[in-house]
Parts: sequence; C-alpha cells; structure tokens
Amino acid sequence: MLFSLSVFATLAVAQSVNQVVISSNSHLLDSDVNKVQHELKRAEIFPTVIDKFLPSFLLAAEWPSGESADLGNTVKVDDVQDEPTITVRRDPSASSSVSSSESANVTYAITITDPDAPSRDNPKWSEFCHFVATGVEISSSSSAAPSVVKLSGLKDIMSYKPPGPPLKTGKHRYVFLLFAPANGTTDSLHLTKPGDRKHWGTGKERHGVRDWAKNNGLEPVAANFVYAQNEEQ
Repeated sequence: MLFSLSVFATLAVAQSVNQVVISSNSHLLDSDVNKVQHELKRAEIFPTVIDKFLPSFLLAAEWPSGESADLGNTVKVDDVQDEPTITVRRDPSASSSVSSSESANVTYAITITDPDAPSRDNPKWSEFCHFVATGVEISSSSSAAPSVVKLSGLKDIMSYKPPGPPLKTGKHRYVFLLFAPANGTTDSLHLTKPGDRKHWGTGKERHGVRDWAKNNGLEPVAANFVYAQNEEQ
C-alpha cells in the first residue's frame, strides 16, 4: 500500500521498514480547531457523518497531482486517483495537558468515508468506505522535526479506493478521520473489518464510520474533507 502519512510529531510505525523524508508540506498547518469545527458543521458532516468533537490534531492531505484537502475545497476526480499523503499536526492551541487520546504510544486509525453514495439526494449506499488502516503511533513530544513516512508497515484493514462518483450525482464529500482509542489504551488495536464498503457493512442507509468507530471503542481526534464530482452532470 502506498498510502502515506506526514506527522508533525515523532511517528513510529509497527513493523516499519519505511522511507522517511523531510516534508515541506504546510497545507492546513495554520488552521485551528475552531475553523475545523465550523467547516465540518457547515458541510453537515456534523452530525450526519460523526458527532461533534473537539479536534486534538490538525489533519491535511495532498495527492501526487498537487491537489490537497482544505476543509471543503473541490478536487478533480482524475487528480485524486493515487494515494495521498496525510499530514497530522498537534493543535498548538490545545491544552498542554496530555489527554488519554494524546498519550504516548497510543495507536491511531485512519479512515476515509463518502456519505453521499450514490448521491447526496439519494444516499441509499451511504456511507461508502474508501479506506481504513491502523498501526499509527504518534509520540506525545511536539518538538520533533516533520517527516513523511510510507505506511506500508501499517495494518491495512480496508484498502484505499479512490473517489469515483457516478455520473450526474453531484458533489460527494470525502471525509478523512483520525481516531484514537476512547479508553487511551496503549495496546495494539485489533479492529474489525467492515463487512462491505457499502454502508460499512451495516446494511443501513446513512450508517457507516460512526457505527464502526463506536463498535471498536474509538473516538475522533482529527478530520478534513474534500468535494469531488463526476465531470458529467
């Protein structure tokens, strides 16, 4: 798997044999959690996809084409077919005290979901799972240099499926979420694989990542999203 993650903190990967490269990517790094919350609410990701939460991290994504996620910008489908690089940075405005979800050696999970399948007006396949992986460990230290780490050492629960909105279905929201164990455990996560990409295997319209996270004892700590649509409308 070529999906990659850039972390503004020390990032350790289980069974890592990954190439580490210094990153100059700065998309979203000057944003704050209030802007994230505002945009998630405005796009109705709160509460349609996930319950409202206060992010502990700022999350960005950039594709090899140069397209990037910036809290609701529109990207071209052809430009987001390759796996993106995800950047995660601890929010500097957050409290200096370390919460359970930010403690050292906690393992995180990354997901991507589409709540607009096959369309926002007719979400009968919603939500549609595009990616699930775990094995990300972020140090509680905030002084480490930024790096890009290939995530081939992560546990790939559901392989990356690039956006492919059907013809004449309008814009789709593709939502990136970073999760931590709600109980703050430092044990390895043994997460369930969704039974299907459609509805995340729940069999229920408008159900997906929230159900999966709850069933696996996870809480969201960061988010971002983009819009994409088929060129034929």
